[in-house]
Amino acid sequence: MEKLWSPWRSNYIDSFKEKKNNNECVFCSAQNENMENDDCLVVFKSTNCFVMLNLYPYNSGHVMVIPNRHVSSLKELSKDELNEMMEVVTLSMEALEIAMKPQGYNFGANLGKAAGAGIDVHIHFHIVPRWNGDTNFMPVLGEVKIISQDLLVTKKNLINIFNEVLKKKK
Repeated sequence: MEKLWSPWRSNYIDSFKEKKNNNECVFCSAQNENMENDDCLVVFKSTNCFVMLNLYPYNSGHVMVIPNRHVSSLKELSKDELNEMMEVVTLSMEALEIAMKPQGYNFGANLGKAAGAGIDVHIHFHIVPRWNGDTNFMPVLGEVKIISQDLLVTKKNLINIFNEVLKKKK
């Protein structure tokens, strides 16, 4: 059996321990932040959900689609919320296609701690752009992941592209 080894992810999970102790949800906090603030990783907001860059991405452009409501399971989402989230997933992939030209995607959710959810109290979907050959020896030997684009650059590009894609749909 082959294993996906990602030691950098422990930094991501550990970064939420302090917030969890304060009963503060990082996603609930993020949706209320000003998108123009460089510390805010939100790139798009809709009626029932928002899109946020992952602070510790598997690849450049790794985003999450998150419901505005603080719920921990799919069954707690209304049909409207779930439908809108899927529409925003599609919109996100359109924006990533323009911004980064990936050759594929990993898309899904880690439901529960046992499934690998770093934040299991607020459901969210991951969209990870993928390219042929985007895995290499660095994470295994150097315990480091190479991300080819700065998060702030990715954020600014995606905000602009989301706006462009929405204008074309109107």
